[in-house]
Amino acid sequence: MGKAITVENLSYTYPGVEDTPGVTVFTDLCLSVEEGSFVAVLGGNGCGKSTLAKHFNTILLPCGGKVYVCGMDTSNPELQIAIRRNVGMVFQNPDNQIVANVVEEDVAFGPENLGVESSQIRARVDGALKQVGMYGYREHAPHLLSGGQKQRVAIAGIIAMEPKCIVLDEPTAMLDPKGRREVMETIIKLNREKGITVVLITHHMDEAAKAQRVIVLHEGRIALDGTPKEVFSQVETLHDLRLASPETVELCWELNKKGYDLPLTQLDPKECAQILFEVFK
Repeated sequence: MGKAITVENLSYTYPGVEDTPGVTVFTDLCLSVEEGSFVAVLGGNGCGKSTLAKHFNTILLPCGGKVYVCGMDTSNPELQIAIRRNVGMVFQNPDNQIVANVVEEDVAFGPENLGVESSQIRARVDGALKQVGMYGYREHAPHLLSGGQKQRVAIAGIIAMEPKCIVLDEPTAMLDPKGRREVMETIIKLNREKGITVVLITHHMDEAAKAQRVIVLHEGRIALDGTPKEVFSQVETLHDLRLASPETVELCWELNKKGYDLPLTQLDPKECAQILFEVFK
């Protein structure tokens, strides 16, 4: 399996304003994302999560080092359009991404701007809306939809551009639990059924637990990198980074402090409940 994204010795500094110094985020960051994988990126505020995500879509360009998307160098201006065809971005607030007054017109906006032929756009729009479960709302006004539905429309707009990778920057941050669940189910379906590479920036540990791989950033470097079970079982390290494990792991960790010997790898609430039942029955 090839690399969807490769980051080599990335450095980036936000320029200062007037006489103020710039803010350095990365100095020598290296990582790669496999094609077809689902990777979650965690970290506290200011650790570089969103800055990293913006490098994947050429919104930001490296100050040093290289970022390659599907083998293409993001610093090459001639490849910018091709890179954006391959990597779609979904942000926190769906209202900032919706540009049309009708759902299907909004989903068609991206393909139209990429120069897709009109005869293909209809099929892409219908297919994308069906994939996110919003086909029945294709003629609705976006402003009448719930937050979760709006975010699914935004994701459909990205799918219609047929990218190989979708980068989601805290897409559920402004949603209620139902909306969060709808969006996460959509993301998982796209990854598992369509093979789309997913990079999810999130601060919800339960969302990250659904990924195949978790990367924890801290002060512009990779502090932890592994499967969800490998990362979230390191409870004390996460606490030192001002993060937490999912509630199931935190519960078992607290009980272990009281003398129990529970595994710290139970991410699923039902599995955790079963283990606790066996211990306390």
